[in-house]
Parts: sequence; C-alpha cells; structure tokens
Amino acid sequence: MDAVDDAATATGDVLTERQQELRRVLEGIIGIPFTEGNALRVLRNGDEIFPAMLDAIRGAEHTVDLMTYVYWKGDVAHDFAKALSDRARAGCRVRLLLDAIGGFQIEKGLVDAMDRAGVQVEWFRRPFVKSPFKHNHRCHRKVLVVDESVAFTGGVGIAEEWCGDARDESEWRDTHVEVRGPAIDGLAAAFAQNWGETGRPLLGAADRFPGHEHEGPSVCQVVRGSAHIGWDDMQTLFHLVLRMAEERVQLQTAYFAPSQIFVDELCDLPRRGVEVDVLLPGPHADKRVAQLASEQAYAQLTDCGVRVWNYQPTMLHTKVMTVDGALGMIGSSNFNRRSMDHDEEVALVVLDTDVIRTFEEHFRNDLRRSERIDPARWANRSRLQRLQEAAMAPIRRYM
Repeated sequence: MDAVDDAATATGDVLTERQQELRRVLEGIIGIPFTEGNALRVLRNGDEIFPAMLDAIRGAEHTVDLMTYVYWKGDVAHDFAKALSDRARAGCRVRLLLDAIGGFQIEKGLVDAMDRAGVQVEWFRRPFVKSPFKHNHRCHRKVLVVDESVAFTGGVGIAEEWCGDARDESEWRDTHVEVRGPAIDGLAAAFAQNWGETGRPLLGAADRFPGHEHEGPSVCQVVRGSAHIGWDDMQTLFHLVLRMAEERVQLQTAYFAPSQIFVDELCDLPRRGVEVDVLLPGPHADKRVAQLASEQAYAQLTDCGVRVWNYQPTMLHTKVMTVDGALGMIGSSNFNRRSMDHDEEVALVVLDTDVIRTFEEHFRNDLRRSERIDPARWANRSRLQRLQEAAMAPIRRYM
C-alpha cells in the first residue's frame, strides 16, 4: 500500500458514516470534490485573527494574495499596509484586491504607499467604470493566501472595528480559519477568479504550485458563489445542508434576509425534530436597515419553533453554520439574498469533528451573551416596528 492509499485509509477512519454520507451528497450535487489532509486552526476575534494573518504575511518568501471587501481605518489598516509593502520591497509578488465599494473608506495614503512599494493594488468593479449592471454585484470574499502554503478565510475585514476580543461594542465578534493543505487551492482559485477581472496577469514567475503535504485530518470542500441569474453553488450548498440536517442546526450570521424558500426550509426543520438556533446581531447591529429585514422573518421562524437569538455585547459579524455536529461551514457568505444572489462569496465546508466541536463551543459561549426572541412578546411588538418591517419588503432582496 503506497502513501496515497495510506492517506485515503486514514481519512476513511477519521470520517464517520454520517460524514461520509454528507460528503458524497455535496460532491455529487455541487460537483466539487472534497480534499483530504488539511489542517485547520479556528481563530476567534481580532486578538487571534490579525496576529496570525500578519505573521503569515511577514513570513512570505514568494507570494501574497489578499482580497477583502472591507479595508477601512485604524492601526491594523496601517499594520497590514506595512506588512504587504515590506514583502513587496523584499521581492515577493504581492497582490491586493479591494472591493471598490467596501474599501472606499481606506486611507488613500495607504494605497499610494503600497503602490510605491510594489504592491499590485486593484479595485474590484469601480462604479461608472464597469457596466452599470455590475455595480450591485460586489466582491464580498475574504481570502488571504501566502506562498500557496497557508490561507485564511472567514468574516473579518481589515479595520479597527474587528480588533480586540468582543469585550464591548467597539470590538466586533467574528471568526476566521487558518488553512493548510490542499484546500488552499480552492481559496486561491476564489482569489484568481476575481483578480482575473482586473486585467492583470493570473500567472507569473513567482507562482510555484507546490504539491500539498498531508497536514492534518480535516476533509474540506471550497464552494464559490457569484453574481448570477438563477440558482448557484452557494444556494445549493445552504439548501443541501439544511435538507440533510437530522439533529441540530446552529447558524450565526451578520445579515439575515433569506428568500421565502430558505425561511420555509428553516421552519421545516423543527417539524422534523431538528433543533434550530439562529444567532443574529442585537442592539449593536451596524446596519439597522439590514436588521429590520431580518426581523421581518422573526414571527414565522419563532412560531414554527426556530430559536432566534440577538447577540448583546457588540456587533456580531460571524458567518458560521454547523449541522448535527458532523459538518461545519465558514466563509464570507451571510444568510441573505445579497450573499446568495448578488455578491462574490466563498465558503469552506469542513468535515472534522474537532473543528466542528470548536465551532459549537464558541456558539454556546455566544448564546450565553445573547437574548432569545420570545414568541409571545414578539407577537405583541409595536405597530411602528411592524410598519418598519413592512417597509423593507421592496428592498429585502438587496439586503
């Protein structure tokens, strides 16, 4: 038996029968294979996330590719600009892709400094430059790939709001994951897909495409979502994991405005005996309009037995779902129409009991700092609240 057979046998021993079933359904319908041999590290909040990302950039020897929707202000924005600039001056190929809307608040001096240092900075779909039909379709993906040997994805933007440990309203709650192993290729492809639209070369002398060693026990699938007309892989992924749930679903998302199809699917879960907890931003939601779009669905969800929670300490920006303790999902996609219909997104699907256990432990900790929506009290909400919810109906598909 050779090394490949040994790795395959080891993977078969790691995955439970339930996980094998989930894997085959997702591969068979989405058409994207899982990869074995990945090592994941779950990073909680800026105090863990930013040092890990910056250390990876500072240790780069060949290439750094970073794409983000948000790049705003604060010391951390300067830290990333300096790290990227230093590696470019050291001879690394460094590329930075910023969404032209999400990154609008970046200090212009930082862009100029990075450009002078040799960082290839590009803006994704500048308004009035690309077709007006593309203006609503943004690059919401968050991906960092260094030397094709380590990658990061999750919900974090580059801004002072994400610094700290969610101790108060100035420190947002979020989760990222560090990836080593063959799943890096899927994340690198997500970057390349959007970088290609800039017109810059996709391939250069610095690209090495090394083979990936067996780094750990995680079996992973990388799914990309793109602006479209009709159903795409991201919607298929969410649909499938909900349909296959048998025991419990734990979902936390920053923005929650799903189509009626997905509201109905969530409501069907308690009828099948599945426990469902949905954790959403509370009093410190950064966009009240988006929160009202979420609240429009509260009555139907709570009436059918879905437990809806509002996170209290600060803005909840985490995008994580777990199913039956067997499958986990993390990435840039929210559970809303904007992510599923309009934006470029990426999700990492994880079959690793230890990683999923960490996701669930973090979720339980977050619930302790949250308040549950009481169905009876919500049924008696004010007329003003109901009017505000109704006012969101015409624009809810864009939230």
